[in-house]
Amino acid sequence: MNVNSIYPSMTVLGSTGSVGEQAIDVAVKNNITVNALCAHKNAKRVEQQARQLGVKVCAMADPDAAKELRLRLADTDIKVYSGTEGICEMIAIPFDAEEVVVNSVIGEAGLLPTLSTLRAGKKLALANKESLVCAGEFVMKLAREKNLEILPVDSEHSAIFQALRSGAPKEIKKILLTASGGPFYGYTKEQLADITPERALAHPTWSMGAKITIDSATLMNKGFEIIEAVHLFDVAPSQVEVLVHRESIMHSAIEYIDNSVIAQMSSPDMRLCVQYALTHPRRTEAVIPTLDLASIGRLTFAKPDTDTFILLKLATEAIAMGGAVPAVVNAANEVAVAAFLGKQITFPGIMEVVTNTTHALSDAAHISSIDDIFEFDTAARALANEQLKKQKKPL
Repeated sequence: MNVNSIYPSMTVLGSTGSVGEQAIDVAVKNNITVNALCAHKNAKRVEQQARQLGVKVCAMADPDAAKELRLRLADTDIKVYSGTEGICEMIAIPFDAEEVVVNSVIGEAGLLPTLSTLRAGKKLALANKESLVCAGEFVMKLAREKNLEILPVDSEHSAIFQALRSGAPKEIKKILLTASGGPFYGYTKEQLADITPERALAHPTWSMGAKITIDSATLMNKGFEIIEAVHLFDVAPSQVEVLVHRESIMHSAIEYIDNSVIAQMSSPDMRLCVQYALTHPRRTEAVIPTLDLASIGRLTFAKPDTDTFILLKLATEAIAMGGAVPAVVNAANEVAVAAFLGKQITFPGIMEVVTNTTHALSDAAHISSIDDIFEFDTAARALANEQLKKQKKPL
């Protein structure tokens, strides 16, 4: 850590994704030391990042990409790790006492790096919501045992985390979780039938990876955020209310027991969330544009249509059931979204695959270990793939 800086050093997991790139932008703008990087397959981009930042080590989830990166960095002293085991081994390296690991890996693949970070006693800035969706009870238990606070990077959970400075957790009456509504807000079930991947990838506010963008279009992403909020802030599912807020200026709020509502608002830019996770509880000079409320003019709020976007309701049911049910929802959704992006199923087919798979594996509510999570994840993926064969193909 630079003794003249309030910033800790960083490791960035998922460095070539949207949040990872923004985390690196925050690092560059604030002269933050980045110790290590990891990504899935984009060896060319990781090489560029590694040289720019002067990192000590890198890791690639894909073994072939790791081989390519080793060749690309052969003229340096940068060590390259390979596969999930290599990523976890890299995480365990003790760079310095103040290091923060930013986990922005996409999907269930981020769970083991989350557990490895906590086991290593490192601070975790979490953008991988699937860690808490799939194994929230185990992750939060480990964090408590290690006396570590998980710093949320999702814009909504960062907003809640900031609003909590106005009251105690036991004083929370309700969490108001905002949603843009996605590109198909107001659509009927019939109108969703002809949605193409190209249309679904056109998010009205945020620039994100393909998988998260599709999840935002189905509102599955907001369902995952409900589950995440229940674990992070130790509230009941009934205490989380979703509000569609098209302007994406109020990123979420807390209603306290005295009926006071404390909201966090800013220009929609994930770099603020990364920055606050690194500097909490302090604030530093802005890396995002000023919020001009006068030019925005008005802020609107509405209830989501859970009859059309049924995955939002399914997520609430999943967290109420507990156990590995949320992990089943996540696994089925990963399979279904990939199939939709590959034009194998229709947009409503995503919801059908996830719903049918979840209902078929309702026994996932009864588990005793984290190994059970991975077993049900595997079972859900297999069943979801079977469901794909029964789906209507897009025209």
